[in-house]
Amino acid sequence: MNFEYVSHWRLRSPPARVWAALTEVEAWSQWWPYVRQVQTLRRGDASGLGALRRITWGSRLPYGFTLDVECTEAERERRLRGRASGQLQGEGLWELTPAGDGGTRLRYTWRLELNTRWMRLLAPLAAPLFRWNHDSVMRAGERGLQRWLDGDRVLQAAPRAF
Repeated sequence: MNFEYVSHWRLRSPPARVWAALTEVEAWSQWWPYVRQVQTLRRGDASGLGALRRITWGSRLPYGFTLDVECTEAERERRLRGRASGQLQGEGLWELTPAGDGGTRLRYTWRLELNTRWMRLLAPLAAPLFRWNHDSVMRAGERGLQRWLDGDRVLQAAPRAF
């Protein structure tokens, strides 16, 4: 079963600052409550293209997962694309657009396939729950990133799963 989730973030910071935070993947766990760990497996070129990172995620539900994400496109301050493999497989795309007030509109599209047996078995019934979980994780990321960009660079404690 395939899924596609689209999230829209509205941030008060300009695209250059948002881009810097998104491409500093090793720091995600400091502002995104559900990112448990980021390990760089391979450095990419100067733009980050080709970088490979292992990202361990928690979730609102009582499960987590680990993905290896390779940067496949990096268009500075506009687009950042990654191909994920592991317990989930798919492609994520960040698209940054300047907002008229000096902020940034950020659209994230996540197209994925489920690689774990239990998720594939539950997917027909649990699809609404998976969407709710994804949306919750993304909202926490938006709030955490805004705090990070506002200068509150204190490690954020992750909300507890149910």
